[in-house]
Amino acid sequence: MGIKKGQDLKERTKRLAVKVIALTEELPKNRAANVLIGQLIRSATSVGANYRAACRAKSRADFIAKMGIVEEEADETLYWMELFVEANLIKQENVEHLQKEYGEILAITVASIKTAKLNKNSKFNPNESRNSTPFRNPNSAFCIQERIHP
Repeated sequence: MGIKKGQDLKERTKRLAVKVIALTEELPKNRAANVLIGQLIRSATSVGANYRAACRAKSRADFIAKMGIVEEEADETLYWMELFVEANLIKQENVEHLQKEYGEILAITVASIKTAKLNKNSKFNPNESRNSTPFRNPNSAFCIQERIHP
């Protein structure tokens, strides 16, 4: 399940978090499920929140660190979904689309971290103001304007 051309990663991660929240409303409510639901919601919503924070990074090192959190949270979200399936609390086909999307977010994040690390020694244009550096500009290469066709 792709997204429309032109939607960026900020919007995509927010949309995915909303889908996870909606999914959890349909899950059984018992002691174990409630604990897992809380964990899933926390990690799924954290992906988008931490990506937004990465887009406001103050330095390349800050960006890499914040994207590392995005990577961890996306992977954790996949883990909780796997647990729901393996505990027979939800059918695999009900989370496949979300697992695919979070897998794509994870791959994009890992690639972004690698690119940022490779470009560690690149210099910024000294004529740019602080607010227009790639780290403060939400439309910079660091704030991925990814385009995936459905």
